[in-house]
Amino acid sequence: MSGTELTERAQLLLKNLVEHYIRDGQPVGSRTLSREFSMGLSPASIRNVMADLEDIGLIHSPHTSAGRVPTVKGYRMFIDSLLTIQPLEQGLVSDWMQRLRNSEDSERLLASASHQLSEVTSMAGVVMLPRREQVSLRQVEFLPLSHNRVLVILVVNEKEVQNRIIQTERSYSAAELQQIANYLNQLCAGQELRRVRESLLNELDDTRSHMNQLMADAISMAQQAFSQDEDEDGLLLAGQTNLMSYDEMSNMDKLRKLFDAFNRKRDILQLLDQSLHADGVQIFIGEESGYEVLDDCSVVASPYRVDGKVVGVLGVIGPTRMAYDRVIPIVDVTAQLLGSSLNQLK
Repeated sequence: MSGTELTERAQLLLKNLVEHYIRDGQPVGSRTLSREFSMGLSPASIRNVMADLEDIGLIHSPHTSAGRVPTVKGYRMFIDSLLTIQPLEQGLVSDWMQRLRNSEDSERLLASASHQLSEVTSMAGVVMLPRREQVSLRQVEFLPLSHNRVLVILVVNEKEVQNRIIQTERSYSAAELQQIANYLNQLCAGQELRRVRESLLNELDDTRSHMNQLMADAISMAQQAFSQDEDEDGLLLAGQTNLMSYDEMSNMDKLRKLFDAFNRKRDILQLLDQSLHADGVQIFIGEESGYEVLDDCSVVASPYRVDGKVVGVLGVIGPTRMAYDRVIPIVDVTAQLLGSSLNQLK
């Protein structure tokens, strides 16, 4: 028996085991399944099926007890093949819509969505701020100012000009700044600014050992100039402390690392980025996220749209033992309502 070819009996048992564990949070034994679910199987038969499920990695025993809990692979099969989504009450949806549409501006609307997700699920609600229109670098120029300051002139997209002032470690002559500008224009012109930042980091790592001073100064200066566009606050979080109430997330060291990740936001943003082009709700269970700090968490995310175009992602972060049948439609509907409400504000 493989994970993709479970018998109907094994599927039913796995479904019941996962649902019981999500509800009670305790390892599930054969006697519990026999007593609570009408499957027409004796505890001995259930034990045999559970042994098969354990052999193929869908469940495991967390300690020496006879009970079993689902693995990430088990949760994945449950969600993809066995989950029955619970429809949301229409009155609840209407209430959410009214709350969102009472927001006076987009900033409050986005904050309301993150708080609403947290409040309704008792987990952490996350909303990625709408992505700005793509900004492509056309040209960069530098002009020397007093007190080791440099005026940066950025020409982006077709004709938009942005000016900013950066502080440098030493003074530069106009000729030196022209050389630096020439180097950066050759390296980066025509690229999207977000990609430019990545290119500069790669260039720094790849050529650090044989980089001349001009190149080092150019990259250092460009990182200052371009980092002012970095969207470090491009994520709204609400209800992070809710996660402290779950027994399986009570390890203080793990919680500290998780809260550090929340504060940095970068890893969470990069994970949500993966859902920008998704069709509907995306679910990352435990290590599926690719971030060790989220190994004990699941992320349920969905893109939201304005004028039919995806501009951001929202979702819920909680323990892997979450009520997916309820959380998935909550995230899905909130994404639709947020997009609709943002359209109304235009």
